[in-house]
Amino acid sequence: MKYLFLPVILMSFTASALDFDGAALKPVEVKAEASSGLDAIYVIAEPRGVSMVYTAASATSPVRWLRYSRMGASYAEEVTPQREGARLTLPCATEDMGYVIEEGGRSRYYWVINYAGHRLDLKSISFAAEQDCDRTHFDFTGSAGELEAYSPLGRRIIVSRDLEISYTSLAFNDESFAYSPVQLSDVLGSVSSTFSVGAPLANTSFTLSGDRFLKAWGQTQTIESDTYATRRVEAQTRATQEQRDADNEQRVEGGELGGSAPCDITFEAAVSDAAVFNEWQISRSPDFSEIINSYNDQVFSYTFTEQGKTYVRFISDNADGTCPFESQTYEIFIGESKLDIPNAFSPGTSPGVNDEWKVSYKSIVSYKCTIFNRWGKKLFESDDPSVGWDGKTGGKVVPPGVYFYVIKAVGADGVKYDKAGDINIIGFKNNSNNSSNQETE
Repeated sequence: MKYLFLPVILMSFTASALDFDGAALKPVEVKAEASSGLDAIYVIAEPRGVSMVYTAASATSPVRWLRYSRMGASYAEEVTPQREGARLTLPCATEDMGYVIEEGGRSRYYWVINYAGHRLDLKSISFAAEQDCDRTHFDFTGSAGELEAYSPLGRRIIVSRDLEISYTSLAFNDESFAYSPVQLSDVLGSVSSTFSVGAPLANTSFTLSGDRFLKAWGQTQTIESDTYATRRVEAQTRATQEQRDADNEQRVEGGELGGSAPCDITFEAAVSDAAVFNEWQISRSPDFSEIINSYNDQVFSYTFTEQGKTYVRFISDNADGTCPFESQTYEIFIGESKLDIPNAFSPGTSPGVNDEWKVSYKSIVSYKCTIFNRWGKKLFESDDPSVGWDGKTGGKVVPPGVYFYVIKAVGADGVKYDKAGDINIIGFKNNSNNSSNQETE
C-alpha cells in the first residue's frame, strides 16, 4: 500500500455557490445530476475547523439557512450562521448533511460529505475460489464502501469513488490479424468484500488504486494482486475465397462464399493466450451433427467440390475444457453443374471476336477435352475447362473445315458428361503462317 501526503496549509477554496474556509485540503465538488434537485455535492477531507461560506447578493439581502438529514428537506431545521455584511459562515457538521440556502425567492440545495467518516482503506485483493470464464472474481479486505448523498426529497444518491482497477489483456488488430497486449482499466464506484471485473485475455496482475478524492488530495492508495492465470478464450476468424476470372465460367448466385466448383477457400483463426485446443470443423449439416472433416491448424485451405451447402466453423477451448469458444458458421454454397459446347468459331478472321473455341461451364470438377482432325490426329488437349483452343496446331492456324472434340467431365452434383461432336472452323483467311489451305494428316 502506498500513501502520498501533502503538507497541511489552511486555505479558503471557492466551489460554485459555497466557499470553504479553514480547509487543509481542497473540498472536491461532485457534479450532481439535474434530476437530483441538488445544486452540488461536496466532499471535505476533515470537517474540524472548516466552515461553509455563502455570499449573499448584498449586505442587506435576507438569507435563510437550513439543514436536513437523509429524510429530506421537508424535515429541515433552520440554523443560524454568522453574518458579516453579505458573507455568511456556518461550521461544517461532523455528520453528512444536506443544506438549503434561501435568498431572493430561490432555494439552493447542497449535500456535504465528511470523508473522514468514509475514508478509503485498501488492504488487499485476492482471487476468489470460484471463477468463471467471462468474469474475474475478487475477495477484498479494507474499506471502500459507497458514499451517499440525499436529494431534497430524500432520494438516495450514490457518489462514485472512481476507484481504478488496471490490468493487462489482449486486443485484436485487424491489420495484423493477431492479438497483442493492451493495458486496460475499469472504474469502480465502490468495492465491497467481493467484486468482479471482466476476465482478461492474458496472464496479469491487477492493480487497484484510488479513490478520486485521495487522488485529488495527493494521497492515492494502491494495492496489487498476485498473477492471474487467464482462462477466457476468444478468437477471430475469416474466410478468403480464391477468385477466378475465367470469362467462360458461368456465375452461381446463392451466397457470399462458394459459387462454381472447384472452390478454394482459406480459413484463418487468431486466438487468445488461453486457447489450447483449436479445431476447424466441416459439416454438411448446419448443426454439425456429423463432421466430415476437421483440422487442428489455425490456418487451412479447402477445395469444395460437392454441390449444395457446406458449413464450416472454428471451435477452441482452454486447457481444462471449461471455457469453450465457437465462431460464426460459414456457409458455402456450390451450384449445380452445367456444360455448354459451341460448334463453330472463326480464328484469324476478326481478331478478338470469336477467335477461340471455349466451353461455357459451371461447377465442373473433372474435365478432359481432346480435339482431332478428320484423320484422327490429336490437335489439342486440356484438363482445364477455362482453357480454350485457338485453332492452332504446331503454332499454325489450321485450315477451315470440320474438326472433332471428345469431352469427358464430372460436375459437382455428380453429373457425368460424355460429349463428342464436331467443330466448324469458318471464315478462314489465308496468311503466311500456313503452308496450304488444306488439312494435313
